[in-house]
Amino acid sequence: MREITSIDEIHAYSIDESCLDVTESLDFFFPEITDKYEQMDKLAQLLQRKIYHQTGLYVTIGMGDNPLLAKLAMDNYAKHNSNMRAIIRYEDVPTKIWSIADMTDFWGINVRTEACLNKLGIHSIKELAHADPDMLKREMGVIGLQQFFHANGIDETRLTDHYKRKSVSYSNSQTLPRDYTRKGEIRLIVTEMAEQIAVRLRKSKKKATNFSLFVGFSNIDYKKSISVSRKIEATSSTKDLQEIATRLFNEKYDEGAVRRIGVSANNLIDEPYQLISLFDSDEENEETIK
Repeated sequence: MREITSIDEIHAYSIDESCLDVTESLDFFFPEITDKYEQMDKLAQLLQRKIYHQTGLYVTIGMGDNPLLAKLAMDNYAKHNSNMRAIIRYEDVPTKIWSIADMTDFWGINVRTEACLNKLGIHSIKELAHADPDMLKREMGVIGLQQFFHANGIDETRLTDHYKRKSVSYSNSQTLPRDYTRKGEIRLIVTEMAEQIAVRLRKSKKKATNFSLFVGFSNIDYKKSISVSRKIEATSSTKDLQEIATRLFNEKYDEGAVRRIGVSANNLIDEPYQLISLFDSDEENEETIK
């Protein structure tokens, strides 16, 4: 892909999916073509052939006037075309975006988000695009306003604008293989995840001063997810973090089918140099040198 555009214009979206900004490459590869959408399709075809000859894999490519439209083109159209390519322009939004039948086929809308929109009387992408943005923001916060703009094909993301974290954190989250309803089983998973965070902290010589817990419920149980954060004494101890995670869980969880769990150690600080005392217990020494 670096032969197509610069490394700064490439964003790895997932292990098998990347987004490329080829604005500056179109005229370089196809100066004889005046239509930019034809240039994009030719470049996409070139990229498909390069990947096939190098790896033997066929790839699907979506194109658009912004990353969102390119993503929707790939997910909803390219996969069904014989050449495995598709494009969505701004002017195609009414015909190609608003016509998406299943709301969960739209990027960023899952079953839970769809249920929230349905409660507001919104049952299609077209209705979302024509909804009152002030109402969406009032009822769903920034996410609702973002979905309104996305339904209208608006995405101001620039791949060259690198995200800068406000604070360093380590997180660990997972979607469970089944619904968990027994509190003891769920608590055990929470403590195991806290232990993994503690190991990462010690390896990087960091300590956490804030700890967060997230518990998401099954789609069949429309309970509001649990999200809680608390300031803590600076620590990277497995015992400390497990106790904190357990306490937060016991305070906030009563019942319900759990499907997603996440823990996060936040506002990290550098671990100060510390001598190991001969009078410390083995467990304390182990916590120090890991």
